[in-house]
Amino acid sequence: MVGPFEGDRISYELAELVESDVDPDPIVQLRRWLDDADRAGVLEPTGMTLSTVDATGRVTSRTVLLRQLGERGPVFFTNYDSDKGAALAQNPRCAAQLWWGPLQRQVRIEGRAHRLSEHDSDAYFATRPRGSQIGAWASPQSRPIADRGELDALVDAAEARFAETDVVPRPPHWGGYELVADRIEFWQGRPSRLHDRLRFDAHPTGWTRSRLAP
Repeated sequence: MVGPFEGDRISYELAELVESDVDPDPIVQLRRWLDDADRAGVLEPTGMTLSTVDATGRVTSRTVLLRQLGERGPVFFTNYDSDKGAALAQNPRCAAQLWWGPLQRQVRIEGRAHRLSEHDSDAYFATRPRGSQIGAWASPQSRPIADRGELDALVDAAEARFAETDVVPRPPHWGGYELVADRIEFWQGRPSRLHDRLRFDAHPTGWTRSRLAP
């Protein structure tokens, strides 16, 4: 065992989180905090840790980018044949976390992932840089490859396939999900580890809000 890391202790004193300052709609509040993180210059403010559980019960986490914020939760895009895509096909329950260290803030989101329509996935794919579009065709995401050279060869083949067209279509195995939230928690660091935690739980007519002990 390595540690303890006593020298790494940080006192959280930047702000507080009080009910009167929080929007009754947690999606609106999430958008506010995303805007705050962007204005503060946080590196990758939309970087979101997504956790999934496959059919065997294996829990896996990885960072994805929150590319849109829908009315029901965050939207991200991926290869449907990837490990995360396979896990979500088996069990759409998932959780996500955003952490903005400079603001001493965290958001946790729980819910079910729903695939976007082909129209919505097509619309987003069309906005991606061409290199990213080619990469979506080339990469057998989450599958073992021999070396970097194999990936480069796959990219070269995809580039040759679409060399004669300005428009690269969306691969059928690639698209978006909306994490339809049923629980969202906002966390603001406070001194002495007495952090502020406000949790929203969905119910048929809206959201209920609770303050949680740190």
